[in-house]
Amino acid sequence: MSVTIRRAGVEDVPTLVALSDGLFQEDAGQRDPFMNLAWPREEGAGYFHQRMRDERCLGLLALVEGQAVGYLLGYMKPASTLRPVSVAELESMYVSPGHRSQGIGQALVDRFLAWARKQGAERVSVTAYAANDRALAFYRRNGFVPKSVTLERGL
Repeated sequence: MSVTIRRAGVEDVPTLVALSDGLFQEDAGQRDPFMNLAWPREEGAGYFHQRMRDERCLGLLALVEGQAVGYLLGYMKPASTLRPVSVAELESMYVSPGHRSQGIGQALVDRFLAWARKQGAERVSVTAYAANDRALAFYRRNGFVPKSVTLERGL
């Protein structure tokens, strides 16, 4: 199996929306009953168009035999007076179920980390659902460690 990782552009927005929809249905669909699972289909095109035109953002596509099977979206958060460190945020990533455990996610993250270094990032961050054990284990293997925990309750 030959995997190609390439930068995504505006022309790839429909593909990014479809992959993002897969992420929402699987990840949030299992773990967050309050998430609008239709968001990628309703607002994703506008969101990804904006991101693909932003020089601080990186969109990547993973292709197997020319078919998109995964994506990664990340961006640079500049240092601020509150937290004076530049951070590359891995905003979202998805690999279709039939293509997991084949190194595709790792290739996406490796490419993102190389980009983050070139951008001058001092830190890299990612957020995952606490109940997504597989994603947490993947990110830990890539050197990510917990920084904060968000707690939520109903009223």
